[in-house]
Amino acid sequence: MDRSIALRGLRTLVLCVTSAGCASVAPVPYSEMASSAYMAPDKSDTSGRVPYRYSTPVDWRSYNKVILDPVVVYRGRDHQFGDMSDKDKATLAAYMQNCFADRLRSRFALVRERGPNTLRIRLTLTGAVTNTPVLGTLSRFDMAGAVYNGVQAARDGEGLLTGSVIYGVEIFDASTSRLLSAYVTKQYPGAYDIKASVGALAAATAGLDKGAAALMAQLN
Repeated sequence: MDRSIALRGLRTLVLCVTSAGCASVAPVPYSEMASSAYMAPDKSDTSGRVPYRYSTPVDWRSYNKVILDPVVVYRGRDHQFGDMSDKDKATLAAYMQNCFADRLRSRFALVRERGPNTLRIRLTLTGAVTNTPVLGTLSRFDMAGAVYNGVQAARDGEGLLTGSVIYGVEIFDASTSRLLSAYVTKQYPGAYDIKASVGALAAATAGLDKGAAALMAQLN
C-alpha cells in the first residue's frame, strides 16, 4: 500500500471517529449466559470496561483452590465476533484458557474436584475485533492518529483502529454452586501499545492479559 494513500485513508477514518462518532463494539448482557438475568448496569464503572456486573459480599481470601472450566466460545445470536473465523475464535479461546490459568496459579491451587474453600470460574468468550492491518500501526505515528490516540490514552480508552476482546466471567462457590460474582467486560491494550497493534489478534490477546490481571485484583 502506498504510504500517502494509507495516510489519507487514516485521516479520513480519524475524522469519522472524532466527528461522526463511529461506534466501537459495546458489550451487552448476553442472553444465553446463565448469569445474564442477575447482571445489572455497573454505574460505578466509569471506564466502560465492565458495563454489567452481579456481585455479592465475598471473603475471597477464604478460598485457596479454583476449578477453571474450559473456555466457552459463545454461540448466541447476540455474539459480537462479526465475521471472525472459527479458527481465530479457537485461537483466542486457547490463549484465554492458558492466560487465566497462569494468573490464577499464582494465588490458587488449580484443582478438578469440588470441595471446600474452592471457587469455580467459567469464562465465556463473547466477542472480539481484530486489528486493522497497517493503518492501526500507522495511526500511532501519523499526526492525526497521534492526537486521537493521545486523548484516548489519557482516559484509558481504545486506540484508533485497534482490536479488542469481550467476554463474560462467572464465579461460583464450587461446593454449593452458588453464584458469587459475574460480569461482562471489554478489554483492549493501551492506546500507544505499538506491539499490540501488529498482528490481527495482538490487541485481543493483550486485552486478555489485562483482563486476567483485573480478575486477580478482584480475588486478592
